[in-house]
Amino acid sequence: QVQLVESGGGLVQPGGSLSVSCAASGSGFSTYTMSWYRQAPGKQRELVAAIVRGGNTNYADSVKGRFTISRDNVKNTVYLQMNNLKPEDTAVYYCNAQRWSSEYWGQGTQVTVSS
Repeated sequence: QVQLVESGGGLVQPGGSLSVSCAASGSGFSTYTMSWYRQAPGKQRELVAAIVRGGNTNYADSVKGRFTISRDNVKNTVYLQMNNLKPEDTAVYYCNAQRWSSEYWGQGTQVTVSS
């Protein structure tokens, strides 16, 4: 069983930066693929970025070059650094942990990009 707790969301102006974190409890964190998803009002949840146990990453086209996902397997934490934020990045951001048939979600953290 894994519990995920996101933090770091908030309000930021267009062009600004924000970092969100996801702290995981439970064992085996380093073996999980960790991902960030987001869901904007009226839209489906979408994958933003993922990082596998070996450290390889992948990103949605809409965030490539602006967002960076990273993980600290000692602190059991995954991060999402978001730069050059745009109003269309406004959404609830969710942390996801996946390993084999097990999948866990955090409660989400709101990110609002507005002037």
